Amino acid sequence: MDDATPTAEPSRSSDRLGATPPTGRAAVAWSGGVLYVLVLLLLIGGSSRAPATVPAVGSLLAAAMLIGVVRRQPLPALALTLVGATAMVLSTSGAAHNRLAVGYQSEFLSYLAVDAVVGFIVATRTRRVAVVAGTVSFTVQLLVVAAFAHGDNLTVNVVIVLLALAAAGAVGLLGRERRDHAVALRSQEVAEAVTAERLRIARELHDMVAHSIGIVAIQAGVGSRVLDTQPAAAREALEAIEATSRETLAGLRRTLVALRRTDPAEAGRGSLASNTRREPPAPAPGLADLDRLVAATADAGVRVELRRSGDQRPLPPELDLSAYRIVQEALTNVVRHADVGHCRVAVEYGDEELSVEVVDDGRGAARAPGKNPGQGFGLVGMRERVALLHGRLSVGPRPEGGFRVAARLPLPEPVTAPAETPDRATATTAEAAR
Repeated sequence: MDDATPTAEPSRSSDRLGATPPTGRAAVAWSGGVLYVLVLLLLIGGSSRAPATVPAVGSLLAAAMLIGVVRRQPLPALALTLVGATAMVLSTSGAAHNRLAVGYQSEFLSYLAVDAVVGFIVATRTRRVAVVAGTVSFTVQLLVVAAFAHGDNLTVNVVIVLLALAAAGAVGLLGRERRDHAVALRSQEVAEAVTAERLRIARELHDMVAHSIGIVAIQAGVGSRVLDTQPAAAREALEAIEATSRETLAGLRRTLVALRRTDPAEAGRGSLASNTRREPPAPAPGLADLDRLVAATADAGVRVELRRSGDQRPLPPELDLSAYRIVQEALTNVVRHADVGHCRVAVEYGDEELSVEVVDDGRGAARAPGKNPGQGFGLVGMRERVALLHGRLSVGPRPEGGFRVAARLPLPEPVTAPAETPDRATATTAEAAR
């Protein structure tokens, strides 16, 4: 199965609708180059019977056939335009009466195609290649203008050629800067997305594992102390350890499955094919699971008084999970640091925000030796969760003693259907009766 996996990717990419093989695109591009040469030959052949402006403008328009070549091979395209423009000047330079009013000779218009290709090279190629292309183009144009300019128009033509080439280079530099800026923005967005995902995974793992490991450690300590004197209590501690461990393993499996399933289309193929026959992982926890969390905390030796108030209603998944994790982390800190047997949890469903509060009467700021209550990944994770939901978090010791964690998370506005007017309701009823 592993040997067949690499062959699936090329077949998928080649089956995309409207995709053209690279050889076909190259053939189309170079066909445009051949047509450009043919059109130039026709224009040069008829240049003796037309004003110099006509073949010059015609060669400039014919350069549009080189777009494919320019995108694939800009240096050969530059050579084609240089040769074509020079040939056009040689064939039309005798028509001295076809000059523009400013003194610029119209046969030099064909070099504007050369300037356009130079601008593209400046925008897409390295600085060394761009400098070489610009130098060669300016040198050829300068020599041709010096050889075929008439009288006092030499200076004017040289200045115009220089300005046109400089303008093309400036446009190319602007395009390069915009492209580099877009690439930098995309790279920054990718880096920020990766960092945000890493932080999210770190929060989930910490909140899920820290609480469970804390309960397991306490239950293990209780079981070891009463193993000989109270076998029934030791058995209960071992059962609590087993239940907590199974729950933690289920949560870890859910997280790993979510991380591996990056492409939904590949969920049922390859190495994940065997997973399709298994039961789907349990949904993420929410406030509805607080009773189970309270029971697990009680097994760890801390009795929790849970109070719910307000209009209890379904919440968005990310808000429901964040509120649950905040309560979970606060209870974990109570179990590990507060040295108290009782705490209170209050959940209030308001009209505009959800309030979650965990209060204990323990040691408050006097935490375990070497521990600072303002530090730790748990409190950092709380602040990150609340900030992502644009809420407010208050964490700290209470004046009367103990510790308090309070979070206020804004609720989304409920989506209500517009009330029907009597006329509209009557029309709806009549339409249904038909």
